[in-house]
Amino acid sequence: MALTSIWQDRNPHTASADLDPPVLDGDHDVVVVGGGLTGVTTALLLARAGRSVLLVEAERLGAVTTGRSTAKVSLLQGTQYSRIAHRHAEPVLRDYATANREAQAWLVRFCHDHGVPVQTRPAYTYAHSARGEQSLGAELEATRRAGLETEWVEEVPLPYRTRGAVRLDDQAQVDPCELLDALAAQAVAHGVRIVEGVRVRRVTGGAPVRVVSDHGTASADRVVVATNMPILDRGAFFARMHPSRSYGLAFRTPGPAVDGMYLSADSPSRSLRDAPGTDGGAVLLVGGNGHKVGAPVSEQGQIDGLREWTAQWFPEAEETHAWSAQDYVPHHALPFAGPILPRSEEILVAGGFSKWGMTNGVAAALAISGRVLGGHMAWAGILEPWRFREVTGMLDFARLNGEVGLELAGGWLRPMLRPGLGPAPAEGEGVVRLDHAGAPSAVSRVDGVERRVSAVCSHLRGIVRWNDAEKSWDCPLHGSRFAPDGEVLEGPATCGLARR
Repeated sequence: MALTSIWQDRNPHTASADLDPPVLDGDHDVVVVGGGLTGVTTALLLARAGRSVLLVEAERLGAVTTGRSTAKVSLLQGTQYSRIAHRHAEPVLRDYATANREAQAWLVRFCHDHGVPVQTRPAYTYAHSARGEQSLGAELEATRRAGLETEWVEEVPLPYRTRGAVRLDDQAQVDPCELLDALAAQAVAHGVRIVEGVRVRRVTGGAPVRVVSDHGTASADRVVVATNMPILDRGAFFARMHPSRSYGLAFRTPGPAVDGMYLSADSPSRSLRDAPGTDGGAVLLVGGNGHKVGAPVSEQGQIDGLREWTAQWFPEAEETHAWSAQDYVPHHALPFAGPILPRSEEILVAGGFSKWGMTNGVAAALAISGRVLGGHMAWAGILEPWRFREVTGMLDFARLNGEVGLELAGGWLRPMLRPGLGPAPAEGEGVVRLDHAGAPSAVSRVDGVERRVSAVCSHLRGIVRWNDAEKSWDCPLHGSRFAPDGEVLEGPATCGLARR
């Protein structure tokens, strides 16, 4: 089964048919790099204000994080508020809630105005262990300090035993690709030029800034890099957060299997929501089993684990889709939206949404568009990338980058312990080996074709690992991913793995 999300399957033509051919050229007020929710919303907001905007997407709109989201438009976000409260003062916590509340209101209003279906559901963060129950107490306190009207419930309407939950009523859920279609259509109607299938390789200069690709160069007064993890190394955002990969399954069910949006506070993570079926029936979405990108785990095993768990608790569910998604978790628990370097307004970046991009991504778009247009939002300061509050996550910063250093060294050392050609990989497998002097090779066999590329990530020279579910090479340092032939799939890398 191909790893395609239910949303991407339902909306196979995410982009409008009349979009421009894949070439970059011209002078613009703003170039937006990245065609997910944040990038398209930013482009629309700026175009509505009369700016000339070019939007550039390496693949198709919504191809990566947005199109693979659970699309919970919720202010209750697992244990995110207690994580923030542990690192920041109460005003920051309240500003975070305000930013997400305004983003949620903007998104829901847009959906209502443009015919995008929205389902209203209660959101639950629940526990299935004593440790998780303890986390819920901290989350309940933090959400109330943030100004959310959360409540504690002992009974959770799920088919398995829990230890209570934090609940927040009147939250929203959508089809993210259907939403992105509507946003893109409005952006084009307001004059945004959208170019898909062009990967930006670098951004240079200033006043104007040049956006360079293999298919031409465009210039602009401002560039907004809305790729979640910035594709530019300036600012070292790759060192401020870690990449996380998680999994999703969709099931056809005889009737509604759940009546809310659920997320466990403890591991293994479990995310549940429903969706309307295209045949008038119901769909159950099950997610979880997250881990660091490129970790020494079987990605296929993570998916199979979700299948087994669903079969246990929802035995009548019939699987229709399986997929994975990637997001980035900042060390200081806050997303960012602002200049890539201090006091440099020509290049702005947005990302680090900690898996809550349906609200944080829109909040970032509101903050950046306001910045470009000369407006001000009182809460936007918490998203500033260069504020002193980032030091509150320095212990996590040191730990994460210590792990990166160990992984970098270990990745180069492991192939040296088993030098030589070795047997050819079996179908669907990939191996890293030292088969000649110098850097190790990454050898795979997919659909009967054996390919050999450099095992050295083109971003910061980490050694890639094979992803047995998606048949890709994943870098454990900062989350860059590559196809078997070395082409970039996602992450901060802009160049593929060298072919051999």
